[in-house]
Amino acid sequence: MTKKIVLAYSGGLDTSVMCRWLQDTQDADVVTFTADIGQGKEVEQARAKAEAMGVTEIFIEDLTEEFVRDYVFPMFHANAIYEGEYLLGTSIARPLIAKRLVEVAAETGAGAIAHGATGKGNDQARFELSAYTLNPDIEVIAPWREPSWDLHSREACMAYAEERQIPVEFKRGVESPYSMDANLLHISFEGGGLEDPGRPADESMWRWTVSPEEAPDEAQVIDLDYEAGNVVAVDGESMTPGTVLRHLNEVGGRHGVGRTDIVENRYVGMKSRGCYETPGGTILLKGHRAMESITLDREVAHLKDELMPRYASLIYNGYWFAPERLAIQALLTETQKPVNGRVRLKLYKGGVSVVARTSETDSLYDEGVVTFEDDAGAYDQADATGFIRLNALRLRLGARRSRSSS
Repeated sequence: MTKKIVLAYSGGLDTSVMCRWLQDTQDADVVTFTADIGQGKEVEQARAKAEAMGVTEIFIEDLTEEFVRDYVFPMFHANAIYEGEYLLGTSIARPLIAKRLVEVAAETGAGAIAHGATGKGNDQARFELSAYTLNPDIEVIAPWREPSWDLHSREACMAYAEERQIPVEFKRGVESPYSMDANLLHISFEGGGLEDPGRPADESMWRWTVSPEEAPDEAQVIDLDYEAGNVVAVDGESMTPGTVLRHLNEVGGRHGVGRTDIVENRYVGMKSRGCYETPGGTILLKGHRAMESITLDREVAHLKDELMPRYASLIYNGYWFAPERLAIQALLTETQKPVNGRVRLKLYKGGVSVVARTSETDSLYDEGVVTFEDDAGAYDQADATGFIRLNALRLRLGARRSRSSS
């Protein structure tokens, strides 16, 4: 019986070569799966390329709304940032692709899935940990890790493609300087000159954002309306989750918002330099924290901040479907019930600043208590004396002990 494999297929050089390689070396019937999560034109090319290689079962699906609704928005409930800077744009897309790979395998009777991630990166863990969690019996094929895979350069892949008449659009001798990954949340750049962390990124590399110096000289103010922690309208216009993020990408990119250049710690142990453009995500993070600032109880907010680094690492390392992530998410979902209202933000020269935040139904901000003017007895300042003395008790006892022993 012919082996059937579902390949995560982008239509690019690497996965096109892998499609033929799997057909040849595994004697396999390859099913291609292409997920449209906002990466652009490469999705349109995938069907014709797969057909040219004799693939008869081709799945191309628009998952943009599901991606933002069920993955990006829940992640932002945690205000998640990996190592203080990375907004997890690639990390959060992988579990959705893995889920559909496993589902397509079940739908087509395939016993295996395959992906194009290398043995050096994080994506191999993200794809495979997700797949094994969803189907512990699935077989996963990672060609880059196979002993028989000897195509370790762009030139080798091009030669293989020419020899086997694989339809690709790259020309021999022309090499893209960067490895790029795009979805509706971000676009990433690695490799090329970026492998030297002391070398500044070329301005021509950036795709979605203008440089702050070239951004408009006039600031733009936008309003974000929140319901249960999710943006449901921008400037008063109701939008679906995918439309929200697409719109904020355009607005933020126009003002140079969302560029980062970082060296991160990969799950496999090495450090890696990457550049990212996340304009809409940067705006969402700023707005969400502002909305929570007036609607969340202090200790709930602090608890979320304590959990956030662990939650971010779970996503980065590939544990989206793990029980610990699901447990944290249940807590996060509960915390978002009162996160309702409107945040006004100003975008200017690469920056995002909070202008105002209001919540008619869930604000915990009490102007009558906090005012510097006469509060009409709302707060008895004399109460602070006992509060401070009780909290100082252990400090005073410790200081006396230190004094007596010196």
